[in-house]
Amino acid sequence: MDNQRETREFLTSRRARISPERAGLPAGTRRRVPGLRRSEVAALADVSVEYYAKLERGNLAGVSPAVLEAVARALRLDDAERAHLLRLAQAADGSDALTRPRRRRGGDRWKPHPSLQWTLDAVTGGPAFVRNGRMDLLAANQLARAFYADVYATPSNQANLAHFTFLDPAARRFYPEWEQAADITVAILRTEAGRNPHDKDLHDLVGELSTRSDAFRTRWGAHNVRHHGTGTKRFHHAAVGELVLAYEGLEMAAEPGLTLTVFAAEPGSAAEEGLRLLASWAATRESPAPRSGA
Repeated sequence: MDNQRETREFLTSRRARISPERAGLPAGTRRRVPGLRRSEVAALADVSVEYYAKLERGNLAGVSPAVLEAVARALRLDDAERAHLLRLAQAADGSDALTRPRRRRGGDRWKPHPSLQWTLDAVTGGPAFVRNGRMDLLAANQLARAFYADVYATPSNQANLAHFTFLDPAARRFYPEWEQAADITVAILRTEAGRNPHDKDLHDLVGELSTRSDAFRTRWGAHNVRHHGTGTKRFHHAAVGELVLAYEGLEMAAEPGLTLTVFAAEPGSAAEEGLRLLASWAATRESPAPRSGA
């Protein structure tokens, strides 16, 4: 990813979304662009207009943490956006080398350690899986494989949730609130682009999705980022119907850049019964066929 371009477009998009009223400034008249002027952001951040213009051109190298924090306050950045701006600055300085996820040799595919698979398989009450920041499904328990059956069923999805969301028609059924799911997917990818800007596989994925999906390209241009740790989502599974599930995403300390996600249903809910049905369906799908004569 081009760090200067990413920085320029991110700061410009954040400035454009803030109205003068929200920033506590008089609206005035004859505004030619949405949001704040550069001079207003500079004043709010207590830096010169020339210096802020330099930052917005993408030149973050050498910028102090205090200035970054002042700009973040002026632009009303949330926690995820603050972290994204900091990562852009670290990349500009070259100081992200130690915090960057380890790059694997070309052709190598990450494989879960046996103990990780044992841990996933020990989760029997809900889908549990490991993904990277590109949204590749890297390891899963039986329920997760059944839960994401549509993703695994189509080889062109490449076991990738972003591919599935934007390029597989089945995603519109699986995600009843597809627009929200699409927003979240792109925000995760955009966050990963800031955290790991040298990931060629991510660059290739974004290029493909931008070429093949207008919905993706529009969202990618919005430069939205987010932390995706906990919440509730609604799904519609082809075999068991609607499922409303809570999720928890846990960063894996032993594998930087990977996230372990577990879905769970509220006790006594229809979704809990749905997961029991899904477990039965999964066991039927994965059980070996009986041998003839047995």
